Amino acid sequence: MKGILWAMLASTLWGISGTVMQFVSQNQAIPADWFLSVRTLSAGIILLTIGFIQQGRGIFKVWHSWRSIGQLVAYATLGLMANMYTFYISIERGTAAAATILQYLSPLFIVLGTLVFKRQLPLRSDMLAFGVSLFGVFLAITRGNIHELAIPTDALIWGILSGVTAALYVVLPRKIVSENSPIVILGWGTLIAGVLFNGYHPLWVGAPTITPKLIISIGAIVLIGTIGAFSALLHSLQFAPSAVVSIVDAVQPVVTFVLSIIFLGLKVSVVEIIGSVLVVLAIYILQHYRSDPDLE
Repeated sequence: MKGILWAMLASTLWGISGTVMQFVSQNQAIPADWFLSVRTLSAGIILLTIGFIQQGRGIFKVWHSWRSIGQLVAYATLGLMANMYTFYISIERGTAAAATILQYLSPLFIVLGTLVFKRQLPLRSDMLAFGVSLFGVFLAITRGNIHELAIPTDALIWGILSGVTAALYVVLPRKIVSENSPIVILGWGTLIAGVLFNGYHPLWVGAPTITPKLIISIGAIVLIGTIGAFSALLHSLQFAPSAVVSIVDAVQPVVTFVLSIIFLGLKVSVVEIIGSVLVVLAIYILQHYRSDPDLE
């Protein structure tokens, strides 16, 4: 339950951040490469500074073995870096609400990965929760008509890719998070991603016009959607399995839906609302069965 609560907090923060990100990507027309360079580098520096204040030179512990270095780099590139890019592009081409729902397909890829690589069948309650939420995702994306998409095709593709990478950022850091502070692992991960993003597109090249509104928006995304959300997610992995953490990510599209309606004027149909309610129902199923193992 503690892991579920931390994962729900992470999802809520991502939902808030996703709404702000749509404002930045569409209303402010901020290029993805520049935005990601600023977001990851600044978040990495802030997180490692916090980690150093807490642990001193202990923040370098993760660099003491080739195994942990490999896991850290994989988490930074295949997890954090890839997910931030695919998610931002999906929002840029479509909407924050649709992108967050598509990202929620990550449990499917975790279940498939567990089945293929570990030959381990998922719990029945996990499959029930995932089935309900997947149907909710279907309703929200298609409005109940399989021949109609509520978003452009390229936004759909990038959204599915964000689901794959979301599964990776949940699974890849489990081992090193159990041996190191989540803040430190997230700090190194975002710093590595920031260096690589800036290697491709330095933040001082092609910078947009800096306005107070833009500074506040990016600051909110860095503090809420990067530092706050990823820290809560990594902390949740100390208490709950990857599949559970990923399924609880269902809170994110609901929060984004509500905020997009209130602040971005998003028009939604009754079918899309039903889809969101089903996602919430999936969380209840997960919590109910996980809290009572005899029901498995």
